[in-house]
Formats: sequence, C-alpha cells, structure tokens
Amino acid sequence: MRTVRDESGDTYLLVKESGDACKLRDPETGAESHRPADELDPVDGESPLATASRAIPAPARRILTAVPDERALGLLVELGERGPLPVRHLLDAADLCESDLLGILTEFRAAGLVEERRVGGERGYATTDRGDEGLAALRN
Repeated sequence: MRTVRDESGDTYLLVKESGDACKLRDPETGAESHRPADELDPVDGESPLATASRAIPAPARRILTAVPDERALGLLVELGERGPLPVRHLLDAADLCESDLLGILTEFRAAGLVEERRVGGERGYATTDRGDEGLAALRN
C-alpha cells in the first residue's frame, strides 16, 4: 500500500498495481476506483497508514486523541447522554478515584470536549458542542 496523488492533487491509497493500471481507494470515502498508473505520482513522506486514517472524521479524531482508555470514553459518553452531572455523582457512579476523575476531566477540558457547569448548586461538568459532535461522529 502506498500514498499517491493524481493530476488534480487528490490523494489516494494505492491498493493494488497490475500492469499499467492501479486500484485506488479514497481515504475519506472508502470508494475504490481504477486509474492508469501513469496518471499517478507517489507522495513522498506520507505514510499510507496516516493517509488511511483520514477515514475518521475530524470531530471523532478530537475524541480519539483526548481519550486515554475505555473508562475515560465511558465517562465522556455518560456526560454526553446524561449531563450535565455534578462531580459528586460522577465520583459515585464511576469506578475512578478523585484524582483520576479530575485528570480525565482536565484532559477533556483542554481538548474542548467538556466544560465546568453548576448543577444543582454544585460543581459539575457537561459536554461541549465539540464533544457532542465528536461523540455523534463516533456513533456513525
């Protein structure tokens, strides 16, 4: 597998080469096509795996880069579906100690996925529009 570019500048994954023809995959849509090999140029310095990762929409990428493990992802999902939630509820409902919960929430805040809110007079958290958008992209 290699990263190639056509004459219009579009980038593809070269999946298979056979004689004068190449089977290509659009990294963003997954659509496959065939093109003459002489219409394509290799893209130096771009890993085909990095090219393949373009299939993941930008909103989902923000979540993937900010979420260290499944428990953290579950916390974000819970906030997205049931939030805003007070910190006290999060501590009771989650299998995280206070420092781990605070660390994850801090990472999420830095990534713009959650924001601090007052919930029933207590400190709490809710997902931001960016967080909701990312969760929706992961579900699709």
